[in-house]
Amino acid sequence: MSATTAVGRSGAESWRVLRLPLLITCVVVLGVLVVMIATAARTSGPFSPDSAEPTGAKALASLLENHGVNVVGTEELRDAVGAGSDRTLLVAPGGSLSRSDWQRIADARWSHVVLLRPSARALDVLAPGVQDVSLGLPKGSRAPDCDLKAAVQSGTATVSGTSYSAPDSAQACYGDGINHTVIRLETEGRIVDVIGSPRSFTNAELATDGNAALALNLLGTHLELVWYVPQFESSNTADDDSDGGKPLIPPDVRYVAWALAFAVFVVALWRGRRLGPVVAERLPVIVHAAETTEGRARLYRRSRARDRAAAALRESAIGKLHKAHGIPRRAEPAAVVTTVAARTGRDPAMLYELLYGWPPVDDAALISLSQELDLLTQEVRRP
Repeated sequence: MSATTAVGRSGAESWRVLRLPLLITCVVVLGVLVVMIATAARTSGPFSPDSAEPTGAKALASLLENHGVNVVGTEELRDAVGAGSDRTLLVAPGGSLSRSDWQRIADARWSHVVLLRPSARALDVLAPGVQDVSLGLPKGSRAPDCDLKAAVQSGTATVSGTSYSAPDSAQACYGDGINHTVIRLETEGRIVDVIGSPRSFTNAELATDGNAALALNLLGTHLELVWYVPQFESSNTADDDSDGGKPLIPPDVRYVAWALAFAVFVVALWRGRRLGPVVAERLPVIVHAAETTEGRARLYRRSRARDRAAAALRESAIGKLHKAHGIPRRAEPAAVVTTVAARTGRDPAMLYELLYGWPPVDDAALISLSQELDLLTQEVRRP
């Protein structure tokens, strides 16, 4: 004997019914996955080389590529700790890396490292002697005021934001004479640039003043630029010597999550309870409308519900008056009485009492009300 489901359908029958919807759902999910993976940007968020938002930096990435620099965007720490010889590493603002993570980046021996608004840990490891003075420079066009070739060639630039103090061996540019927003120093055989005004290189402000020229001169020192956008803490934030781990939820999981959510939506839409077509059903007993009305009248009489009986009679009569005169269903009683009085010539006060008055006090009054309402409806129908 074949196993049956809760609704009395065998397993084979259930499979025959479900296989086509399941196949369609799987094909749709696979298609969504392929499209999402193929079109997904490698980075996201503020100052991302793939972001066209005002706070993104897609315009700068395109400018660098147009000048022969291969820009590789990434959110993975492993790409920032690989071999960095003859390459530039740009670390975008945001995220949170431990001291051990920054040390791994330093040990990769990058030829050129650009730090945008770096943390104190990053400065201690990669730019010793440079200190964040926690003093934001007001936005404005500033001259380089230094002998750094990249800055001199760019001329004035519109900068603002974090400023730094630098050791005597460093080159400090674009500041107020004491603290500066662009610092370059050479340490352990590599060039390190500290930039406190990443907003100047975003899509919204790249075309302002000499910002584009400054960005190109600072970042275009090598033919390959690894653009690292930190998203997670890859290891403990404490200053320890533990090895950098991986985030609890990898970034690629979001593609699978979106696909599964879409699959659940498709299944819910398919299996959702909804009304089908009207099905005609033969009634065991046919009850005529007249018998139903007579039965309800007997119930009203037995329970002495003269008020309900009178309300039903008046409602029926008013409905006929509305239809005969084209009166709106939601018309006020005064409008109904005025229209009917003009047609029949009856006294408006008597008509109001007949249509909207008090309920009858006995059966004789109820019968009289019924007769008066019937006579009124016959009058308005008479040509």
